[in-house]
Amino acid sequence: MLLWGILVIIGLFVGITVLNYFSDSAKVKRMDALVEEYNQPTSLDNFEEEFDVIVIGGEPEGVAAAVSSARNGMNTLLIEEREELGGLMTYGMLNFIDLPEGDEDQIVSQGIFNEWHELIGEKNAFDLQVAKAGFQKLVDNESNLTLSVATEIITPIVTNKNVVEGVKLRNEYGEVLVKGKRFIDATQDADFAVLTGAPYFIGGADIGEEDRKMAVTLMIHLNDVDWSRISSKEIIEQFGDVEKSSSTSVFSNDLPVVAWGFEGLTKKYTPVVEETRLRGLNIVKSENNYYINALQLFGIDGLNDESIAKAIDRGKKETEHIVQYFRDNLTGFEDAKIASFPEELYIRETRHIETEYQLPMSDIWENRDHWDSIGYGGYPVDVQAQSVNDYGYVISNPIQYAIPFRSLVPKKVENLLVVGRSAGFSSVAAGSARIIPTGMTTGEAAGVATAISIEENTNFREMSSNKELIRQLRNSLDEQGALVKHFELEYPYKGEWFYPGIKELLNVGLLSGGYANDLSVEEDANKHMFLNMFINTIKRGNQQLYEEKKREINNLSVYYYEENEVLTRDLAAEIVGKVFIEDSDEATWAELKSNNLIDKTLEQKIKQNRILSKSEIYYLLGNLLLEIK
Repeated sequence: MLLWGILVIIGLFVGITVLNYFSDSAKVKRMDALVEEYNQPTSLDNFEEEFDVIVIGGEPEGVAAAVSSARNGMNTLLIEEREELGGLMTYGMLNFIDLPEGDEDQIVSQGIFNEWHELIGEKNAFDLQVAKAGFQKLVDNESNLTLSVATEIITPIVTNKNVVEGVKLRNEYGEVLVKGKRFIDATQDADFAVLTGAPYFIGGADIGEEDRKMAVTLMIHLNDVDWSRISSKEIIEQFGDVEKSSSTSVFSNDLPVVAWGFEGLTKKYTPVVEETRLRGLNIVKSENNYYINALQLFGIDGLNDESIAKAIDRGKKETEHIVQYFRDNLTGFEDAKIASFPEELYIRETRHIETEYQLPMSDIWENRDHWDSIGYGGYPVDVQAQSVNDYGYVISNPIQYAIPFRSLVPKKVENLLVVGRSAGFSSVAAGSARIIPTGMTTGEAAGVATAISIEENTNFREMSSNKELIRQLRNSLDEQGALVKHFELEYPYKGEWFYPGIKELLNVGLLSGGYANDLSVEEDANKHMFLNMFINTIKRGNQQLYEEKKREINNLSVYYYEENEVLTRDLAAEIVGKVFIEDSDEATWAELKSNNLIDKTLEQKIKQNRILSKSEIYYLLGNLLLEIK
């Protein structure tokens, strides 16, 4: 019996291996055929006078929007200023996909994203030519869809009632005015929406950090790496975690393979060019091409062409030093050569369009559903580093959350939807919602919404509050394979008396639960931690008040020079009173109450002087945040 069992196990293993072999072989053939069939798109020399829908931006999100619109019967025009489709993925060489997974351990970006994902091999990394050909095939398959590349926007045509009616375009054949019934902005920075007059904010301006500039990345592209030595025991022992993803197969010379880690190596590297840093390596192998996401550049204005050009130049110079460091120190890279440089930077944040519903961070923490959900997000809330001395952090790791249709509808402007990373997310929530698969989900929904809006003769704003029309939208998305089923999930600290404080602090990015969503609520608070959170609560809650109280806030610095003791109730009252109660040397807990700086809940919870827990601090500061907003 034991021998029979062993033979069965061996048979199953061999069978699975054979199936995987033929499955991967078929994928390789399909991808090869996709690239062979590819024809580079061209500029349109003769535009129709009017289209039902005009999509601006050939990013992945724009492709999803245009394909979705065309499939729903709309005569659709897709405009792209570059010469080919794919945007950041193809021009920025960002060929590793952050895949959001939900409560059933499935990728929550389905529908058109999944169609493209299947075309490129269903892996979390891809070949750039295959990706580009995949986007083009989706477009070519739609008879209702017209594409014009190398075509730039001159200006939108907007009525005095803020209704977008057309757009003036320019390409090699000249200038042309094209009318449209509905418009979708799928550009990275919501350029078209801004031209129409849609309100927006930059960076973290919604939390008092308008000058926030997250690190940007210039991808590194190499040839002649000895991949067979990358996962050797020697490398793992020397440099720490090095893993190969599920992309690994018997066809590793043909399909992308991923390795990441090497932090022991990167931490020893000293940058040569100022305001750059080498973080842990994310490497994608595709035949003899090796793409590395690791080089961070700081202080870059993603809306300024000169700043971007200088950053690319700095990145190229630093890449040369990094590659020499790899040759000298990393097994398998002895003969590595720089193959090329990407044309574009990976820029994570610029504008955020103000919409009918600005998705807050607390919705992500709470795994919240919405009545007008048009798809799910599920990626961790990743706040990237802003300086060489900052390493970024993860605020939360959600199960899944809904994206409302209202978050695609910009305020003030009619006939326009905005999709992708600049759509209606708070600057904190965007740390999760900005990823491309989620953006393609919003693009697909926008495409369906244009058809309903036109057929029902209603604008998007009216539609966003019409439950019957939203039901139609959700049903259509469901039929197209998107995930829109309503759900109800639990979340950390739900129902706890202190959770209201946590919710407020999460929304301004003042708490970080990491991948485990752990806020250490039972731990004792300390003085320095409280000072930092207290000052940032004022700054992020009310910038004007922060400026008015600058002198009092600066006077708190004396507390940093003292020992970092545990925080007691009376010490907390003294610190808060220094800023908010005039002529107060040592404010009492009762004085905080009489000045509405604590509420009845906290008054009842803390009746005597004692050490405060972090949960109590979260509630105190969350309540203060509500008071000063």
